This record gives sequence, structure tokens and C-alpha cells, in this order.
Amino acid sequence: MAEIQQQADSGGGGKKRAKKMSTKIDMTPMVDLAFLLLTFFMLTSTFSKPTVMELNMPVKPKNEQEQTELKASDAFTVLLGQDNKLYYYDGLLDNNVKPDLKPSDYSADGIRKILFDRKQRNPNVVVMIKPDDNSTYKNMVDILDEMNITGQKKYALMEISKNDQELIKGSGL
Repeated sequence: MAEIQQQADSGGGGKKRAKKMSTKIDMTPMVDLAFLLLTFFMLTSTFSKPTVMELNMPVKPKNEQEQTELKASDAFTVLLGQDNKLYYYDGLLDNNVKPDLKPSDYSADGIRKILFDRKQRNPNVVVMIKPDDNSTYKNMVDILDEMNITGQKKYALMEISKNDQELIKGSGL
């Protein structure tokens, strides 16, 4: 609160002097308010931290010859189809050999168990995730969560090829 101090008149009958007023503003409530606001915003900012998954994207090599070839024994392909369907096969898609396409789901007994088993058999496995144009964003996030849960360090999001799409259609699954 602002207080005004007044000086007493010196009494006597001479000239009247103008009274000098001294103003003193107490800044304590304003400092308290500033600290309360600071505390409030610091506390609420910790509640609003987003949960994110860290993705490390590879750098494209300058030379095409520097790219390392993936061995078929280290490859594991996961295809995301429409209507929350999921398919997988071991190895790479070769024009000469048709892979054994198997269906699965997003449960703990589904793709998670398969990923754990595949990783135990071969720790150098690289999972190639190929979402179909008709698959949902939720399915892609779910399979990325499975990669995180199973501790899969090497995986890649790739565009689905025409051969993979034909494999899904021709499987009848």
C-alpha cells in the first residue's frame, strides 16, 4: 500500500510553506505475486511435456557404391495392410523365390513374440517395415512401438513395392 507522510506545520504566523509529501510504495506484494506466477508456470510446464519416440534417421551416402548390401538371412519384412492386417516373411523378396507370407496381429502373442524369437535367433536382424497405402497411421505407430518394446535397434520404414502388394493380394489371407 502507498503511504503518504505529512510533515507537521511549524505553528506560528508567518508564511505558509507548501507541504512536502513523501511517497513510499511497498513492493512486497508485487514480488510475492511474481514468485507465485513463476512457480505456477514452472510447475505446469513440467506437466505438459510430450512423450516422443526418438528416431535416428540414416544419412544418405554420397556414393552408391558405399551402401552395404543386406543379406537375405539378416532380413525380416513386415507388411502393414488395410483393415489392421499385418503380414511378415523372412528374407528379401526375390523374383525367383516366393517367400512364405504369414499373417499376424499387433498383440503380445502376435508380432511381438515373433520379433523376440527372430532377434534371439539372429541378433543382426534388420526389420523392414512396409506400410501399404491403405494401412492406417495407428498401425505404423503400433509397429514402431513393437520395435521399441522388443529392443529392435535396426529397422527401416520403406515404401511397399508392387511385388509385396501382389504377394498380399495373392495370398488370400
